[in-house]
Amino acid sequence: MPELPEVEAARLALEEHCVGKRIVRCSAAEDTKVIDGVAPSRLEAALVGRTIAAARRKGKNLWLVLDSPPSPSFQFGMAGAIYIKGVELSKYKRSAVSPTEEWPSKYSKLFVELDDGLEFSFTDKRRFAKIRLFDNPEAVPPISELGPDALCEPMQLDDFVQSFGRKNAPIKSLLLDQSFMSGIGNWMADEVLYQARIHPMQTSSKISKEKCKALHRCIKEVIEKSVEVGADSNEFPENWIFHSREKKPGKAFVDGKKIDFVTVGGRTSAYVPELQILDGADAAAANRSKKGRDKAEENVGKTSKKGQKAAPKEGGKTAQKTSVDEEEEEDDKPAKQRAKGAKAPPKKAGNTRADDHKEGGDEDEGAKPAKRGRKRPAKGPSKKEGCSSDDEDSLGKEETVVAAKRPQRKKR
Repeated sequence: MPELPEVEAARLALEEHCVGKRIVRCSAAEDTKVIDGVAPSRLEAALVGRTIAAARRKGKNLWLVLDSPPSPSFQFGMAGAIYIKGVELSKYKRSAVSPTEEWPSKYSKLFVELDDGLEFSFTDKRRFAKIRLFDNPEAVPPISELGPDALCEPMQLDDFVQSFGRKNAPIKSLLLDQSFMSGIGNWMADEVLYQARIHPMQTSSKISKEKCKALHRCIKEVIEKSVEVGADSNEFPENWIFHSREKKPGKAFVDGKKIDFVTVGGRTSAYVPELQILDGADAAAANRSKKGRDKAEENVGKTSKKGQKAAPKEGGKTAQKTSVDEEEEEDDKPAKQRAKGAKAPPKKAGNTRADDHKEGGDEDEGAKPAKRGRKRPAKGPSKKEGCSSDDEDSLGKEETVVAAKRPQRKKR
């Protein structure tokens, strides 16, 4: 998800290449999920003929100030991005659009052409972004509800420490709260907590003053460095947890130390247990919780073992399948195939087996009633050497059917 550094990179590019130029053409997508609260045609009409006076940002929101209101605002969502034709911007992997794709991209939600021929586009592959039109974007939600910007309006150290002392939420949840401080998202929160050696589940009010100071410093350093390199993650320092936070558990390491994952406030958090240790009452509560989980898992394991031993069997076979995949595979088979696999009802002694004569024959033909005929004793011995009683019966049946036909025809 684009966070403060990615959105700031887009703002800087717009400021450098687009400010002072007039919009001569505009095209808004017919996507009411992204184009929010305004008809695409009205959005186009509001922009054409206007000159871009400034590009502003607060938190993860960006807007263009025109020579007269209204102004378009952009909330980047999960994968929103600004692209200027011929200008390389953020290399944020989830929002990257290949340069070989058509221009504007098929993911373009707002395309703008300027009076000097320069073109830019706001794209969104996942459609979680929002484009709105406001007379004064700063005076209305969502921008009016944001806390101080983490880059442009950093809290003073004393205010920062006091604010944490009044909050009982986990520190990771507080950093993600945009009304407390705007601009920090999931990856940045993980990074600053790792750099400050603070566990993501540590209660904010229980963090020591020394660690609060370290966190205040790390927020500043991480933001400044990521903005300095244009939000290009390839240029982030090698010792950042960022490079390994999306690897699978057990395969994620930073500086040779194992990265673990925990869910805080509904978000997956990467941290290093060896360095980020819970303090005080939080540690005791975590230990109690861990013991409770271990005991529950142990009880579940015992119950499952007992269940396996007592599993009922029917007719020498397990009563039901144990694999969901097997059930799905069975369901995927055509109805006729499933019917073939079912156990057929026993045949009466006097019936002939019509489908035994032609293997793989037509099912409809095989479903016809078997022909009945009078049994006549077969000539010769009734038993054959080396055959079981079942084989003898089946052979006998075949012989009696064949032998019975000829005498009947001769008599008639």
